Amino acid sequence: MDIKKLKGILQGKLDKPNRTFTYDRDKDSLRIENTETGKGITVALPPIVSKWKENNKSIIDEVVYYVEEALNVMGTKSDMGSKEKNVFPVIRSTSFATESNDGIPLVMDDHTAETRIYYAIDLGSTYRLIDENMLKEKGWSHEQMKETALFNVRGLPTQMKKDEVAGNVFYFLNNNDGYDASRILNDAFLKKVSSDIQGEMTVSVPHQDVLVIGDIRNETGYDVLQQMTMSFFTTGNVPITALSFVYEDGDLEPVFILAKNRKK
Repeated sequence: MDIKKLKGILQGKLDKPNRTFTYDRDKDSLRIENTETGKGITVALPPIVSKWKENNKSIIDEVVYYVEEALNVMGTKSDMGSKEKNVFPVIRSTSFATESNDGIPLVMDDHTAETRIYYAIDLGSTYRLIDENMLKEKGWSHEQMKETALFNVRGLPTQMKKDEVAGNVFYFLNNNDGYDASRILNDAFLKKVSSDIQGEMTVSVPHQDVLVIGDIRNETGYDVLQQMTMSFFTTGNVPITALSFVYEDGDLEPVFILAKNRKK
C-alpha cells in the first residue's frame, strides 16, 4: 500500500455525483467536498498507510465510514432543538481544531495540559461538535451547556474489563459509543474506582474509544502502562494522548514514564 494506491481506493469508495476530490501533493492529503453545500473533509493519507502496514487492514473501511458520516452531518441543520439529553462532552488533544469547517469557534473548556473538553450533539451513529453559533441558536449559556453535558456523561455505563499483568491490575472501559474517554470527566466514577486501588491509580485516554485505569503496584506496571497506551494511541481512529495521568484526591497529574522511572 502506498499513497497513490490509497488515494485511488478512497476515491472509488467515496465517489458520488455531488462530490469532488482535491489532492494536495505537498501535504499528501485528499479533500472530499459536497458540491451542493460547499462543505467537505480533508483526510491525511500517510497515517492511514502506516496503520494499514501495521496490519490494521480494516482502517480503509473505517476511514470511509467516518468520512461518510462527517459529510452527512455537515448536511444537517445546526438547530439543537430539544436535544438536551443528547449533549455530551468529548475529550480531544490540545492540538485539535478550535474552529468548525465553517470557521466558527467550537465550544470548549480546558482540561489538562494534554487534553481539552469539547461538546457534541449525539445524532445516533455519529455526533456533531457544538460551535458558538449553535449555542446562540439554542439560547444556552456556556455554563448551562457544560453542566448538561457533564450530567449526561455521568449516566453512561461504566462497566469495565479487568486484566492482571506482572502483579499490576488494569481496567478497560470500551463501549464504542464515542464517549469512552469522556468517562474521565465522571468524578463519582473515578472516586469509586480509587477506593479499590491498592497501588497508585493511573488514568489514560489514548484515543476516544477507550479509557484505561491502572492499579500500579510495582515498577514493571509503569513499563506495561507505557507500552499499552502507546499502542492504543497509534491505532485509535481519534488519538488523544499517549501520556497517562496519576489520579489522586480528584486531581489528574501527568506522569512521564522513561526507562522504569516515572516523574510527575
